Amino acid sequence: MSLARAAGTVLRPRLISTPLLRTRAASSHAHEEHHDDHHGEAHDSTVYPKEDFSSPFWGRLALFGLGAVGFYKFAPSPDEDNIVTRVIAAYSTPREVWEKLSLKHLVQSVEVSDDSLLVADAQRAPVHRYRYPQRFEQTSPHLHPVGLAVDISNVVVKNV
Repeated sequence: MSLARAAGTVLRPRLISTPLLRTRAASSHAHEEHHDDHHGEAHDSTVYPKEDFSSPFWGRLALFGLGAVGFYKFAPSPDEDNIVTRVIAAYSTPREVWEKLSLKHLVQSVEVSDDSLLVADAQRAPVHRYRYPQRFEQTSPHLHPVGLAVDISNVVVKNV
């Protein structure tokens, strides 16, 4: 046996054979000190402030509510003439302009719908198929009275 193998068997930890029945290391009854310990979980040590309605948030909310009620009670009515309505009227677009734009949009929408209906209802031109197209080539151009015969000299027969 080589020296490296011999050193490996000596230095390698030996496996201990496991017994068929293992015994339980825990005791059969619970201890009170184990209930408080959550098996290594970190505890929150933050100190939180007292929760009540004396915080600044609730004071600001109450002031905002009183301000909204006061504004609603003392604000001018919509039919009164005041500076706010005059400023809004000065910077807003007149009613006639919006009516003109709406009418133009309506006319353009009707044109688009008519065009889309035209395209949707479109059909190919009817194709007349004859059973014996060779008859066009068999007719004689002679001995026809004037005006009773159709000129078919430009007709081209397609083989489909």
